[in-house]
Amino acid sequence: MKPNATPRPSVAQSARLQLDRFLPYRLSVLANTVSSGIARLYAERFQMTIPEWRVMAVIGCYGPQSANEVCRRTAMDKVRVSRAVASLTGAGRLKRSTDRGDRRRSVLTLTARGLAVHDRIVPLARAAEARLLHALTAAERRQVDRLVAKLQDRAGAVLAPDRDATWP
Repeated sequence: MKPNATPRPSVAQSARLQLDRFLPYRLSVLANTVSSGIARLYAERFQMTIPEWRVMAVIGCYGPQSANEVCRRTAMDKVRVSRAVASLTGAGRLKRSTDRGDRRRSVLTLTARGLAVHDRIVPLARAAEARLLHALTAAERRQVDRLVAKLQDRAGAVLAPDRDATWP
């Protein structure tokens, strides 16, 4: 190489991720920022973690669920869900019972105390969502909704842990 020549970037350098342009990273940072912001609204007031709130939100929205169903709906791993369920059960916010139709399966239900907390957090979460979405026009909000749904469907189809990722 000539003394003043600029070296070509190596393959490793040219393949380096530009995180500020990498969609999975950007979505993760956005999700963490939003979740942490909303968590500040309920963490101190209700002594609740993000995983605990996610478990309560899923059961509050969809009704009684198994822990596996909560894992599927939240994309949280079994350990996080199990810890959240144990904490919520210990706090008297969640009840575990045996499914009448399948005695091998347990079902998680919000207790009266859990439902009362849930119903106090929902307006806080919805108000935070409204403040966030205020940056978008109504048409942009509809577009974001469509695009996120489309990406979620695609991610489930090609990136699910039980699938062999095929591209494109």
